[in-house]
Amino acid sequence: MKIRFDKKRLWNKTVIGTAGVMTTVLILLFALPGPDAQAITNDLIKQKQQELDAANDQKKQIQSQITNLRNLKKDLEAKKQDLQAYVMELDSALNDILANIDDLTEQINELEKQIETTEAELAEAEAIEEDQYNSMMGRMRRMYEQGDSQSIQMLIESKSIREMLTRADYIERIVAYDKMMWEQYKATREYVELCRDQLRAEKDVVDEAKAAVEAERDNMEALIAQKEADINEYNKSIANDEAAIAEYEQEMKEREEEIQAIEAAILEEKRRIIAQNGSLTTYDGGAFCKPIASYKRVSSEFGYRPHPIFGTTRLHNGIDLAAPTGTAIYAAYDGRVVAAAYSYSMGNYIMIDHGDNLYTIYMHCSALYSSVGDVVVRGETIAAVGSTGNSTGPHLHFTVRRNGTYENPRDYVSF
Repeated sequence: MKIRFDKKRLWNKTVIGTAGVMTTVLILLFALPGPDAQAITNDLIKQKQQELDAANDQKKQIQSQITNLRNLKKDLEAKKQDLQAYVMELDSALNDILANIDDLTEQINELEKQIETTEAELAEAEAIEEDQYNSMMGRMRRMYEQGDSQSIQMLIESKSIREMLTRADYIERIVAYDKMMWEQYKATREYVELCRDQLRAEKDVVDEAKAAVEAERDNMEALIAQKEADINEYNKSIANDEAAIAEYEQEMKEREEEIQAIEAAILEEKRRIIAQNGSLTTYDGGAFCKPIASYKRVSSEFGYRPHPIFGTTRLHNGIDLAAPTGTAIYAAYDGRVVAAAYSYSMGNYIMIDHGDNLYTIYMHCSALYSSVGDVVVRGETIAAVGSTGNSTGPHLHFTVRRNGTYENPRDYVSF
């Protein structure tokens, strides 16, 4: 709120004699601003107090936003016997933590803007306070130098009772004005202190929110590490379990069936489009871009290999790119999003149709930024790296599929 302060230069001349006394009084009287010119109002002080209270309440609220990791792990412990249910529940908890981090980050941005506003209000209020103080000190010095003789002389030299009462009224109004100026100065002092308190409180809230973000990131990393350890322990404990091998084979089958179902639906849609207008966009043979902003290493290549636990030979149908959680994932080429969902095996994943029966799939994401039907372009951010689904660490599992067959992503892009 803009604070207006009408600066008045009072007692700006020294006059001598009875006529001079009366002239000075009249100058002072007509120079007095009305009540609506008061710089700091009670409403403004109340508003500032409310803003201060809100900042303090927000600080308390942020403490309650941080995930209670101990209780969360206790709740998850009961689901460890069912690995699929455990992984899905843990992934849901990870999504909640990421959403909380986003909310805290938004609060920090808003608070930093509010701090700029509060700093400006404080600077303006301090300038008003200084101006009011200087004006009062100057007036007090002049009153001390002149004493009360002018007011007394003006009353004594009145030619009639009426004139004396009129002059007394002038003097009373000047005294009232001096009192108003003092009350205004006290209000300004109170407002300045509230601004300072609010500024300190808002900075404390920002510090609290930043600490909460770091705590939530630590919680997220702890959950991912716990997930990795639990999945590895689970795998070791069932290494010679034929039922477990069958479960793994079934999992891979369900993943394949899910992708095939999406492809079949897209094929049917393409047939409908061809029947309507006789044309369809096809892949033009252009080079893919790297599907990730950065990565630490290629943690697993494309190709057939024995499973490290079960010993069964399976196709690793993509390339795994190890990267920190939250790293941007890009659309490798222009296309249309045909799937953006969650499954126990793939976690959060996106599937893009590039035309000519060519698809790319991006698995284990922490967040999805595109939805089914979105048209995306080469290099556009569509998701973020994570460790959702059957994953033991943050990475992007990137696959290329053409005419129903998985192909080596290195045939389309260099890593």
